[in-house]
Amino acid sequence: MSETKKGKLALYWAASCGGCEIAVLAINEKILDVAALFDIVFWPVAVDAKVRDVEKMPDASIDVCLFNGGIRTSEQEYMAQLLRRKSKVLVAFGSCAHEGCIPGLANGNNRRQIFDTAYRETPSTENPENIEPQPKSQVAEGTLHLPVFYNTVRTLNQTVPVDYYLPGCPPEADRIWDAITAIVEAKLPPPGSVIGADTTVCQECPRKRNEKKIKKFYRTWEIIPDEETCLLEQGILCCGIATRAGCGARCPGVNSPCIGCYGANEGAQDFGARLMTALASVIDSDDPQEIDRIIREGIPDPVGSFYRFSLAASQLRRRRLPV
Repeated sequence: MSETKKGKLALYWAASCGGCEIAVLAINEKILDVAALFDIVFWPVAVDAKVRDVEKMPDASIDVCLFNGGIRTSEQEYMAQLLRRKSKVLVAFGSCAHEGCIPGLANGNNRRQIFDTAYRETPSTENPENIEPQPKSQVAEGTLHLPVFYNTVRTLNQTVPVDYYLPGCPPEADRIWDAITAIVEAKLPPPGSVIGADTTVCQECPRKRNEKKIKKFYRTWEIIPDEETCLLEQGILCCGIATRAGCGARCPGVNSPCIGCYGANEGAQDFGARLMTALASVIDSDDPQEIDRIIREGIPDPVGSFYRFSLAASQLRRRRLPV
């Protein structure tokens, strides 16, 4: 990037909670450095720019786009394709773009089941006419259009080619600044890389570790763990053993287990499979029935536990759709 000419930066928010938008501001006063280095040409949550303005830009005229959120609707798919075309570097920013994250857990259901829950079946829903969103609705003024709601949440790289990944729910401010610095100084790793550490959370965690032999898994509300011993050794499902470092082990640091938001550590292709393999090696039993009981009683929601952040990106990807 030229030292005299400012770069162009775009940020976009697809199927996500918005935490990644706030995380950008967590770099505090360094946001002024970002403003000095880049003109922010598109950031719907903060800047008054329209999609048509992006459509008119020359292809590859945006230097960097930080795209957060998975792809849930036709509008988000269009924006992913548009920003890919207009950007030199497209970064899957945060867990939702990287792995699908919490929205990706909806892949355990199909669109019909999701709509039934949201618009019909919950105790607080009063909808006697069974009204629900439609892609097209006719009104006196004409036809109103809404984005098509897809059956399946996709990650960003399942939709368009991605240059780099910055994981986390949301990414930590230090890692965001590391990425911005690497971009500005042209010190990025090879395309396709995850920007950040390649070790695990366990290696960042200061807790004392001994031999792990687990007879029982506890839910977090069933036990108050001591603050010095490895949480997994205390029978609490801590995902740090399979999770990429980069957060500074913040959750274990406040006596709470790692939940895996930074995704699989380097070399692991499926986070859930990696975590299950790691846990299988520490259960202290050779009896299949006893092992089954320990898992069934202590981990009653396997998908939500092993694929909380990564179902959409996993080998499973989703529940089979009805024919």
